[in-house]
Amino acid sequence: MDNGQVIRRSGPSRRALVGGGWAAAALAVAGIGTGRAAAGQDRERATREAAPWEPVPVPKQMPVTEHRVPVVGGGNLWCWDTGGSGEAVVLLHPFSGSGESWPYQQPVLARAGFRTIGYSRRGAYGSVAGNQADADTASGDLQTLADHLGLDRFHVVASAAGGAVAVDYALSHPDRLRSLTISNSVMGISDPDYTQLSASLRPAPFDQLPVEFRELSPSYRGGNPDGVAAWLEINRRARRDDAYSQRSANKITWAALETIALPVQLITGDSDLWTPPSVKRLIAQHLQDAETHVIDEAGHNPHWEQPDAWNRVLLRFLRRH
Repeated sequence: MDNGQVIRRSGPSRRALVGGGWAAAALAVAGIGTGRAAAGQDRERATREAAPWEPVPVPKQMPVTEHRVPVVGGGNLWCWDTGGSGEAVVLLHPFSGSGESWPYQQPVLARAGFRTIGYSRRGAYGSVAGNQADADTASGDLQTLADHLGLDRFHVVASAAGGAVAVDYALSHPDRLRSLTISNSVMGISDPDYTQLSASLRPAPFDQLPVEFRELSPSYRGGNPDGVAAWLEINRRARRDDAYSQRSANKITWAALETIALPVQLITGDSDLWTPPSVKRLIAQHLQDAETHVIDEAGHNPHWEQPDAWNRVLLRFLRRH
């Protein structure tokens, strides 16, 4: 998209989450349409057409095979896999979620021909953390999972805290990846200028505020309380008592990001309190091959708040790479 180009976007519609194995049953919201940023720097500018909030059923979930993947230190990762012969897409969940966080993406990606895989990291829903002293890095666990499932080269799609794991994996195993999509993530960047900027966006007592306030946009909270309740139910189950933080294999810095030659897509919501569009522009400047997208009426979880828009952007990117 050229600087200043206008992309037309229609307004959001409400979706009802119905049925489907591990997916929660409630209402959630979907929006329509976003566009591509040229040279990884431009951002969408859009006009909006007013539309009512109308419940729409979530796509029916595809059948999956569930696995328990052993990892170093006595832990295991709960994993689901749609199978198939298409290119693999591995979904990395936010800290506030788990392998349950993708009911809007699982059927859409699978029906588009991708082998779609989601899992919970150590100490998240369904996964056993094991001994922290002996544990591998989170990116090392991803390598173990990829080998266990027989994946060759695959796409990684990460949300929030999953983004730091994705970057760490890309730095250690770039030969295993086809592309990176990172949504609403601070990405674990440790340079002081960035950590100070990031902290300034969320001053105390931010961490003590309700998680739905911190992570879901006011538009979504105001327009879809049932969707908020469904998201909170997944959040409630997301952290086990044995959870702990895992170290990284690499120090993630601006200089480290600049070595990543993979195609990278950065997505954020226009109301995200962690990585607003200006911060995504900053990050994109340190990547060799990056494009960015902003999702309207979404906060820190646009894959949940506006899944139609988020899925559309994701599929276009995956098909090109």
